[in-house]
Amino acid sequence: MSNTVTIEQELKKSYLEYSLSVIIGRAIPDVRDGLKPVHRRIMFAQHELGNGWNRAHKKSARVVGDVIGKYHPHGDSAVYDAIVRMAQPFSMRDLLVDGQGNFGSIDGDAAAAMRYTEVRMSRLAGEFLSDIDKETVDFKPNYDNTLLEPSVLPTKVPNLLLNGSSGIAVGMATNIPPHNLGELVDALLLLLDNRDCTVEDLMQFVKGPDFPTGGFCYAGQGLRDAYTTGRGTVKIRGKVEIEERKKGFQSIIITEIPFALNKSSLVEKIAALVNDRKIDGITDLRDESDRKGIRVVMDLKRGTIPEIVINALYKFTPLESSFGINMLAVVGNRPQTLTLKSALSYFIEHRREVIIRRTRYDLRKAEARAHILEGLRIALDNIDEVVRIIRASKTPQDAKTGLMERFSLSEIQSQAILDMRLQRLTNLEHEKLIEEYTELLKQIEWFKSILDNREVLQGVVRDELTQLRENFSTPRRTTIEAELDGIDIEDLIPDEDVVITLSRRGYIKRTTLESYRAQKRGGKGVAGVHTGDGDFVQDFLTTTNHQFLLLFTNKGRMFQLKVHQIPEGSRTAKGVHIANLLPLEENEFVTTALSVRDFDENKFFLFATKRGMVKRSSADLYGKCRRTGIIAVGMRDDDELIMVREVNDQCDVVLTTQEGIAIRFSCRDVRPMGRGASGVKGIALRGKDEVVACVTLSQDTTSEIMTVSENGYGKRTRLELYRVQSRGGKGIINFKVTPKTGPVLGAIPVELEDELILLTSDNKIIRMNIKEVRSVGRATQGVRLVSLNEGGLVVGFDRVQEREDSFEEQE
Repeated sequence: MSNTVTIEQELKKSYLEYSLSVIIGRAIPDVRDGLKPVHRRIMFAQHELGNGWNRAHKKSARVVGDVIGKYHPHGDSAVYDAIVRMAQPFSMRDLLVDGQGNFGSIDGDAAAAMRYTEVRMSRLAGEFLSDIDKETVDFKPNYDNTLLEPSVLPTKVPNLLLNGSSGIAVGMATNIPPHNLGELVDALLLLLDNRDCTVEDLMQFVKGPDFPTGGFCYAGQGLRDAYTTGRGTVKIRGKVEIEERKKGFQSIIITEIPFALNKSSLVEKIAALVNDRKIDGITDLRDESDRKGIRVVMDLKRGTIPEIVINALYKFTPLESSFGINMLAVVGNRPQTLTLKSALSYFIEHRREVIIRRTRYDLRKAEARAHILEGLRIALDNIDEVVRIIRASKTPQDAKTGLMERFSLSEIQSQAILDMRLQRLTNLEHEKLIEEYTELLKQIEWFKSILDNREVLQGVVRDELTQLRENFSTPRRTTIEAELDGIDIEDLIPDEDVVITLSRRGYIKRTTLESYRAQKRGGKGVAGVHTGDGDFVQDFLTTTNHQFLLLFTNKGRMFQLKVHQIPEGSRTAKGVHIANLLPLEENEFVTTALSVRDFDENKFFLFATKRGMVKRSSADLYGKCRRTGIIAVGMRDDDELIMVREVNDQCDVVLTTQEGIAIRFSCRDVRPMGRGASGVKGIALRGKDEVVACVTLSQDTTSEIMTVSENGYGKRTRLELYRVQSRGGKGIINFKVTPKTGPVLGAIPVELEDELILLTSDNKIIRMNIKEVRSVGRATQGVRLVSLNEGGLVVGFDRVQEREDSFEEQE
């Protein structure tokens, strides 16, 4: 059949028509008046209703009914939602609807139903429809061809940039931020005077977006890209103040928030982060906002640095967000991406066209009126003869013809003379007529000059823009900053000495070194580090706030924190559990904590696992770490990481096993490997034997090796009794394991001045001097260190180092 159409062709045609309909007729604003069809119809319907800014408000339902009944055949909720947004001071930079009633809130509360609210056009909206009755714009039939509606409004306001716009069409979207009216007018005046000015010249006036909610906008390269290419991204931030309270306490006050952000959701986000301990130092959070403005209050703990909390708010909450600018608008029924200059240029061209069409209309009306007045002036000058002709005529038509023939008048002039009232014959009326005629001649001359002289036309545009600025411009609300300089936490925190303690049960804290004082040899070591019953300090690191803290787990993962990120605690505080800081998996725990200032490729980490594997890797492989951690060493399913140490080529390694075997070899025997490598064999284990400790020592050390068994036996042995072997051997006897001693629990290097601390399975802690444990040979079972109850075991031990710079709790 001749009218057969393939489905492919029909789909292409239908989808293209649908796409164009959505782009032109729904989602993308017109470059001239900056309005989408629904907003344009709302304003025109109110104009037709006479619902101006100086009239009484009308029910919103009345306006919505007119819009959907006459011009916009869609759902009433869509129209009312558009009206509501036009009346919200936090959505529009300059309101186009003056609302009365509940129009929603910045917390996301919905507006009242349209039967309860009332609206009228704002005073600024009147400037959109000025001169619409003077044939300034084209009209088109409405949806049912019964009425006419404007295709664009003859606006004096550069609304596309003033209030911005956002919309998603088919295959494209627009997102134009609002701007300041005064700045836009200044830029338009510059463009009027200098058509060759650049975007950079215009940006001397248009500093950047001006959001109704205020805040900060960082006008860096992203804004320049947006204004020069039509696409770019800027950072926007809320405004935060620090308020002093009584007794040295401080509060952080949020007074302005980023554009289009729901305030209540922001408060909920902050509360969740405080509960999750991602933001520390906030003791109370409350919303004290009222009709005067936004006020979200966060009370801080004493000693908390407010700038650190503010930085966390910007980092983890929408208080800092990105605004993607995409300046897309409909130009001549086609979507087009605009620069700042082209957007302003199109508006100026629209104003020129409106003024020209308005002037032509006014000129035609003025000439028609002057034509009539000229006839009346002739009649008044010859009034006696005019009366004679009229009285001598049998019919009005005869009178009209007689006047036309006698005074060479047109039909319109003759009819005007016949319609003239007798009171116009007075001298006063005669003078008024002459005055009106003279004034009309001046107006006609003025109108012709506008049409004939481009400079005069430019002057009219300039005068109207200047008047618009004087009447409607308001101060800028958003502060423009040159670049986004984020707060560097480390610049706010002094790089002072601190102590990091990690307990056997996983509690960690940071304490300032000032909490301890130097003590002479022979003191009690580190006092005041209380960990609770059944726990003791596993790692005790003296470091500084700016160093990196590396935390290695039994599953071979590594987590990285800055030392200052560890919560600070007093000397007697228990600390927080490490699981609150790290996303640990089930049955995963931290085995080693190391602090480093840098990740030099000449530094090496030595890893030792339960199955006897060892690995040496360069520290620079561990410099970059995700928040979820990285694989520090490749692990088999039946293996666990037991220890990590920072080593050099001059170190020796001693691995000890459960069944009392040990092997000593040089670090040089372990070649450097990649981060994901599993390592090489450090010791050949017998049967079900496992490595329980890894001791690293310099070759000239005076330390001895302290070995402890699960049943409470222990001994110390001189290092020279362990001969250096090749890596991967079966090792030599380190401890005589018997049913009485139980398997070896571990081994550590000790000095005679150190103390030994043991933790038993029934939560008892025993401290003793190393000197109390005699030094014996390798193949011995040692002495009883602690008497255990039946079924009791030693579950952990460590040394308390005693040295010239040891510390004691301040009294």
